[in-house]
Amino acid sequence: QAHLVESGGGSVQAGGSLRLSCAASGRTASMYTIGWFRQAPGKEREFVAAIGRNRGSLYYADSVRGRFTISGDNPKNTVYLQMDDLKPEDTAAYFCAAASACSGYACLRKSTYNSWGQGTQVTVSA
Repeated sequence: QAHLVESGGGSVQAGGSLRLSCAASGRTASMYTIGWFRQAPGKEREFVAAIGRNRGSLYYADSVRGRFTISGDNPKNTVYLQMDDLKPEDTAAYFCAAASACSGYACLRKSTYNSWGQGTQVTVSA
């Protein structure tokens, strides 16, 4: 299983940007589909974005498409989530997760992922 550590969270004003990082160890990140999920207080954890093992397959939730970009740096064993034009509704704890294999809609489901990081908080003020 992969060991994942998120970083890069913080507090920004609406319209600002943050870049989250998900560093993988244990096995190389390129062996996994890496997904980002978020959970706001009192809400279910929801899918944000994912990048396939070949780094050519990208998936985004409708709520972030066009504002967030997921990318992978295989030599650094790290996956990034660039978040631009942040909105107050993006406020949540963000988690990265690893899945051995998935395709299509399976990559959007929490149950597909079997390794999770501890999360990093993103707070966007109006």
